[in-house]
Amino acid sequence: MTGEQPNNPLHGITLEMVVIRLKEHYGWERLAGQVNINCFKSDPSVTSSLKFLRRTAWAREKVERLYLATFL
Repeated sequence: MTGEQPNNPLHGITLEMVVIRLKEHYGWERLAGQVNINCFKSDPSVTSSLKFLRRTAWAREKVERLYLATFL
């Protein structure tokens, strides 16, 4: 296996990169409007968002879909 993932548009993009880029593009308030999760609403930070998204698959999927829809 070569480790290539030609059908994965997020290959090589970390979750941290996704959260930071979305935060820079939308800001926390608009991002919370796009993805209705508390880690973007209540005292948001990249660190707390990453902690929540790594534990919560459904929320991570929503954030990744928003990233793809916004930037790809």
